This record gives sequence, C-alpha cells and structure tokens, in this order.
Amino acid sequence: MKKGLTGNNFLGFSKGPCYPCYSRNPQEEMQFRMAEFQLHLVSDSTGETLQSMTKAALVQFEGITPVEHIWTLTRTVRQLDDILDSIAKKPGLVLYTLVSKEMRDVLEMGCQRLGVPCVSVMDPVLSAFSNYLGKEIRRLPGRQHALDKEYFNRIEALNYTMAHDDGQLPDGLQDAQIVLVGVSRTSKTPTSFYLAHRGYKTANVPIVPDISLPPPLFKLNNPLVVGLTTSPERLSEIRKNRLLSLKQTVDTDYVDRERIKDEVIFARKLCTREGWPVIDVSRRSVEETAAQIITLYHRRHQTAV
Repeated sequence: MKKGLTGNNFLGFSKGPCYPCYSRNPQEEMQFRMAEFQLHLVSDSTGETLQSMTKAALVQFEGITPVEHIWTLTRTVRQLDDILDSIAKKPGLVLYTLVSKEMRDVLEMGCQRLGVPCVSVMDPVLSAFSNYLGKEIRRLPGRQHALDKEYFNRIEALNYTMAHDDGQLPDGLQDAQIVLVGVSRTSKTPTSFYLAHRGYKTANVPIVPDISLPPPLFKLNNPLVVGLTTSPERLSEIRKNRLLSLKQTVDTDYVDRERIKDEVIFARKLCTREGWPVIDVSRRSVEETAAQIITLYHRRHQTAV
C-alpha cells in the first residue's frame, strides 16, 4: 500500500479486509487468536489515558496477550495514512482518542473498509458530561496536559518528594501533605513517588531498629501520617532478593524472620500509639496502596471541614 495518500484516497484504494495468511487448522487459529491479538491505540495526545483504560479493561481477560501498536500525537491525515497502512498489514482492534471530527471520520471509515472494529473510548464519558452539564464538547486535544496550576503543583510535589525520600530533611516534614512510615522494603519510596505524580507532596521515613525516629515526625499537625507494613515472611524474601541483586551475603539479621517479626510488631505498636492508620501492602500494588492513602487523606480533610 502506498504511503502519503489522503484519507479519501486511502478509502478508495482498499477493496476489503487485508489479513495475513496463516496455515493453521481452525482449532489452532482460534487458540492463537484467543491468546494473542493485534491492538492499535491511536491518540492525538500522549496516549496515557488510552493506555490506562486499555490496561484496566485487559486485566478482566485471562490468558490474553495483546500486541500493542501505540500511535501518539496523531494530528494530521498524513499520519493517519501511515497508521491505516499498518493496520491493514496487522489487522486487529482499534481504540482511539481523537477529538477532531475530520480525523475521527478518516480513521473510522478506513477501519470500516478494512473490516476491523474501531472504538472511541472517550465518547460515552464525554457525552455523559455534555448532557449533564448542558455544555458543548470543546474538541481540544491534549488539554489534560496543559501547563496549568495542577501541572506545576505536580512538579512541586515531585521535587519535594525527591528531597524528602528515605528520611531526608526531617525538618521539612511539616510541609508535606502525606508522610509514610514503615520498616525497610515496605514500598515507601515507590508509593511516595506515585503519590507525588498525582500531585501530593509526600515524604517517607524508615523505621530502623535501634535508630531513633526524627523528633519532627511526632510534632506534625497537618500532614497525614500513614504506616505501611507487610508480613514478616514476605519481607524476608524481598530483603533476601534485594541483597542477592546487590551480590551481598544473606547471612544477616536484615533477613532473619524473627528479627523482622520484631520490627513489624514494633512499627505497628508505634503507629497505634500515635494514632496513625496502617496499610498492609502484602497483596496490594503501589497503585492500590496509593489509592487507599488518597481516600484516607480526603476523608481526613472532609472531617476537618
């Protein structure tokens, strides 16, 4: 297929579905298609929204492996020509977030001619907002990435979190929105940075045996302090793998389960004494842990109001 054609020329050029030739029997073909399929994600912005929605949907289907083709910053018909060319060579499900009517029409009609499904993932949400608010959709691409106050708040949060990681600069804890505490390897740092990316200034302080916690931690009246914990067995394995990755000996109290059990018990008692909520991260992803922390944060502020 020739590149550089306009959308309309492309539509006239393709006569029907274009599928690769496979020499599989019907049962093998069905098993293959159930396990793996081509997935084209087309966005006029960074594609983050589209990828997040796709990921959330795919986890509901076991044993499925999409071969993703990600097309971002798609804002001209010439770009769509190249994308449609690739779709023709590797046909599969097409999901898109395009706000331009012309671009949407070219993509949808091209996919229709190729015989592949094409879905605008944002349409139901935009329509619901438009109907409820009684306002027209502006059709402006990438507006969620504008350099607005929210954007600069996220940058400020990231800068703060980097400076206050792992107990650094404890005198600045009062400036945090969220402070995470916990023994070593309870996902304090990754959770802190995820929260910072969401716009929350987050510090984290490790609870280390025989080392006093910084006094400012016990004088906080504004930040939400949350304890992170996990099972001693899981913690021992995580620490052991950490030492092995660093090519260090695992014959140390750092991975001893009885010693770790004492650490976890001490940390829980400390949080109970100080009235800090505790989250067990044993079976939670960083995103799930952060979501619960955000819920606690907003609930606390709503109660304060």
